[in-house]
Amino acid sequence: MQFNNIIRGIQQVDPEMTERVSTRRKVMKEFAGIGAKLSLAAMPIFLGSLLKKAYGQSGPAQGAVMEILNYALTLEYLEAGFYEAAIAKGTALVPAGAPAMAIKTIGDHETAHVAFLRTAIMGSGGTPVNKPNFDFTAGGTFPDVFTNYGTFLAVAQTFEDTGVRAYKGRAAELVNGGDLLTAALNIHSVEARHAAHIRQMRKANGFGDVKPWITGKESGIGAVVQASYDGEELTTQAGVNIVNIGGQNISAAAASEAFDEGLTKDQVLAIVSPFIAQ
Repeated sequence: MQFNNIIRGIQQVDPEMTERVSTRRKVMKEFAGIGAKLSLAAMPIFLGSLLKKAYGQSGPAQGAVMEILNYALTLEYLEAGFYEAAIAKGTALVPAGAPAMAIKTIGDHETAHVAFLRTAIMGSGGTPVNKPNFDFTAGGTFPDVFTNYGTFLAVAQTFEDTGVRAYKGRAAELVNGGDLLTAALNIHSVEARHAAHIRQMRKANGFGDVKPWITGKESGIGAVVQASYDGEELTTQAGVNIVNIGGQNISAAAASEAFDEGLTKDQVLAIVSPFIAQ
């Protein structure tokens, strides 16, 4: 009974305390059950541990969160603008039917990502970065990006694969970021679905023997986009060598396919900077 009174007193001071400790609604019943088993002498120790867990971990600094969100927003501007320009070309670029529907759907997703990130930034008291001017030829590297379907899909694959690795590379910085971390991971998984589908579209049209996943650091495109795939060949995770682990017949190719690697901010900026007009 005394334990319950203590908990109720804490709640009056901080009504959100139980949410910090546990996301389950039944948390108070669990605490009461534990309290019934504790002696009065043990309660201060238990509560100290409880409050340490509730308040001991702080989220990322506001400035860091805004920087990461604007970083993500810039990437989403790039992708949304790319698909918008492609859709404007109509069937002169993307064949009608399923291909056009897929590109339109992916473009709509990217537009939704832009709108969400802008709203999240403003809702958190920040200022969204302005949309850059893009050069989707990357300074002439892909001169036929909007006239050649194969080139368009190759660039689309690179953008999507880079986006997946970009979100993964910075997700850890949003640990304890609550809803913002959840939203970033939600976008990350959709970008992965886009990447897999674009790869399937390339293979279906004979534009390369590509798979939905990445083997080693193979892009299926060539050296011009290699920076987006370097580092994917790793076969060691958390210090554990995956090749033939546990006596299983796991090749280096399969080990690299089974795990995707993140990209650092500097790596991503180096990859996308040629597509930003000066």
